[in-house]
Amino acid sequence: MCGITGFWNPSRTNERDLRFALDPMLDVLDHRGPDERGSRFFREHGVALGHTRLSIIGLDCGHQPIETDDGDYAVTVNGELYGYKRVRTQLACEQYTCNGKSDSAITLPLYLKHGLSFVEQLRGEFAIVLFDQREKRLILIRDRFGVKPLYYHVSDSGLVWGSEVKSILKHPDVTPRLCPKAAVHQMMQVMVPGSTSFEGVDALKPGHMLVASLRGDRLEVETKRWWDFEFPESHESGVDPGEYVQGVQDRLIDAVATRLEADVPVGCYLSGGIDSCSILGLATNLQQSPIKAFTIAFDSDEYDESNIARRMAESTGAEQELLRLTEKELYGPAFERATWHAERTFYNTLAVAKWHMSRRVRACNYKAVITGEGSDELFGGYPFFKRDWLGRDNEAGIFAGAILAEEDQTHHAWQDLCGFTPSWIQPWMMVLERVKPLLSSAIQDMLTTYDPVAEVAGAIDPSMVRGRHRLDISQYTWSKTMLEGQILTWGGDRMDMANSMEARPAFLDHHVAEYATTIPPDVRIRDGVEKWVLREAMVNVLPRELYERKKFAFMAPPAHTDPVKRAAVQEMIDHWLTPARVAQVGLFDHARLSKFLTDAWNETDGTIARRNDIVMNHALQLHMLHGQYVEGLPLPAVD
Repeated sequence: MCGITGFWNPSRTNERDLRFALDPMLDVLDHRGPDERGSRFFREHGVALGHTRLSIIGLDCGHQPIETDDGDYAVTVNGELYGYKRVRTQLACEQYTCNGKSDSAITLPLYLKHGLSFVEQLRGEFAIVLFDQREKRLILIRDRFGVKPLYYHVSDSGLVWGSEVKSILKHPDVTPRLCPKAAVHQMMQVMVPGSTSFEGVDALKPGHMLVASLRGDRLEVETKRWWDFEFPESHESGVDPGEYVQGVQDRLIDAVATRLEADVPVGCYLSGGIDSCSILGLATNLQQSPIKAFTIAFDSDEYDESNIARRMAESTGAEQELLRLTEKELYGPAFERATWHAERTFYNTLAVAKWHMSRRVRACNYKAVITGEGSDELFGGYPFFKRDWLGRDNEAGIFAGAILAEEDQTHHAWQDLCGFTPSWIQPWMMVLERVKPLLSSAIQDMLTTYDPVAEVAGAIDPSMVRGRHRLDISQYTWSKTMLEGQILTWGGDRMDMANSMEARPAFLDHHVAEYATTIPPDVRIRDGVEKWVLREAMVNVLPRELYERKKFAFMAPPAHTDPVKRAAVQEMIDHWLTPARVAQVGLFDHARLSKFLTDAWNETDGTIARRNDIVMNHALQLHMLHGQYVEGLPLPAVD
């Protein structure tokens, strides 16, 4: 894993100017790749490619950017490309040479052989930027699910890109400004696919590529989709579920085995859930030596599942590293630093916990872990998936207010798109209604013509949901929005790479994912049991109590659950939400926001209190982002 950044400004052809612009962009990505730095300039074209390296495969032979011998092609890669040794050997048999023996070295010869379709030959998590001097075109590519991030800015002067938005904001042609529409989306937790917190900066969507070509003295830019998480228009009925159980088991074993390959030790994240426990169980059997397992423990029994994780570690003989977190670690300087790394707001301090965990992983001299993200998306694990298919069961518990709406919500745009309003967006629609009265007059005026809920629906390809099963629709729409927009960003890459640590989500291997879409809904969720097919595939790997356990909310305890946490949040409120700062940022009416915050601490209804906690987090972080990126305030040190 690495950091990639650069730009194409056709009018910027002085090498000193190119270097002067690129260096700060690389500096701010140092946490993604502290082991090595590289750059390649095509001076006459105004192209600069930059790379910061975290060495995991090919420790001594993985320098980037990678070039062809004639210098006409160059590429930077962030991520892992699995099965590269076989691909490299096949290319050699066809007289295509890889310059180097790292996994990234297969990209250029594959491109020379297949053209733009070369990306279909890649397996793994990746973001790629490739410059073709002969065709005068630049190609940005993002992996199928968006595990690896890639952002870009297009203007009259050219194209700027980076693994993180912060590198783009360091380019001299880009002015950091928070986007008011994006701020509203963050307050309701759901970003429009392809957007970011900042005006003029877009996210390359998962499974998409951007192609920039020089026409005269200007760049022409187009984006196109090269892969999608596509469900069939109908499923077989009356099939033997055992076939699917075996199919999942075979593909998941292969995905985990593939992700254990590295030139450094690979550990596992371990919560008390089925997903990470399955990964650990398989990895333990695949690897000769004991696996190192990393677990987060919270100071609230209602949100802590470390006891089950401990039993799983004991049953597999894993060496468990347990990180216990309290309000001291979840708020204050760590909260601010996690916000800076996330580049967007998050509704729960799980992001801060993940930041601490990746730091502990590196302190234990590990650079890579296998994780369980994606299992719920593939096999129907979230409670809102079950609700969309089987209806309301009224067993919301701690999900209420954050993951499930206590009252059914509908929206015309989603009704038109899906035939129903997916349950996953309904709690966030309620958060939006809670937030609207707190907004400034300018933002309220904007919302008279801008409908955030409809904008999210409008970003979904209708052809991918029309005529599909309700469970398929729910899984697809969640995966195109929340999986990439939060789980794989502030819940994944951004917190992991903040401490130079690579996460490898085995469930999001495209062989596993493409097979999962073919599994009939009543095999994914069977007799009301979510992820039934995965449970059966892993029945002899999981402890019995875990095999039988319902979905657990992997969240950090909200602030309202503990007076010490409330005090920690209030201290941040007093610092960041002053009348002057709120007026400067311009998103909220300070008087109404202040009254909301005062009333929130006195709320006794647990569902509403969880929703209030979400609003507090988002409001705080929007002002932090403004301070960090627009004002340029320094980050605090973390003990």
